[in-house]
Amino acid sequence: MEIVALEKLDPAQVADCARILREAFAASGGYGGPSEAEREIASFLPPGERFALAAVEGRRVLGLVGGIDTYSHAMELHPLVVDPPQQGRGIGAALVKALEAQAAARGKLAVYLGTDDEIGGTSLFGADIFPNALAKLAAIAPTTGHPFFFYQKLGYEPIGVIPDANGFGKPDLLMGRRIAKT
Repeated sequence: MEIVALEKLDPAQVADCARILREAFAASGGYGGPSEAEREIASFLPPGERFALAAVEGRRVLGLVGGIDTYSHAMELHPLVVDPPQQGRGIGAALVKALEAQAAARGKLAVYLGTDDEIGGTSLFGADIFPNALAKLAAIAPTTGHPFFFYQKLGYEPIGVIPDANGFGKPDLLMGRRIAKT
C-alpha cells in the first residue's frame, strides 16, 4: 500500500474516491445526494487550504483522508474514509498518520475532527446531553461501534460535543490531538 496526494490520481481513481465516500457513509445518509460525493472530492483539487491523501494498492484506491487548513496552528481532519471491504486492515490508521505528518510539515501543532453519531454507535445517541454535556461526554461508551473509539485508539481525545447537531440525540463529537512539540 502506498499513500499519495489526491492530485496524483487519474480521473478514474478520483471517481473511485467519490464512490468510496458515498458507500462508506451510506448508513448515515451522508453524501447520498446527486454528485454530492464528487463535489466533496473535487473540493480538495487543486490542493491549497484543503488537501487529500489516498491509500492505493496497485491502481486500486483503498481509502482517503482530507485535511482542511482552518487555524494558524491546527488542522481539521475531514473526511476519513476506507472502502468498506478494506476496513480493519490498518488503512485508516495509516492515512491518519500520513495526514498528521503533512499537518506537522505545514507548521501545525494539533489536528482536530468531528465525528457525528447519527446511527447509534455511542451511549450519547438518543440522549438528552443537556445539562452537563461535558460530563456526559467524559462517560461516553460504545454501543454498536463508532469511529470515536477508532480515533481514541490513535491518541485522539474528546475535546467537546455539540449536542443535537444533527437532530435531537444526534451529537457531533469533537476530538483532537497534539501532533507537534510546542
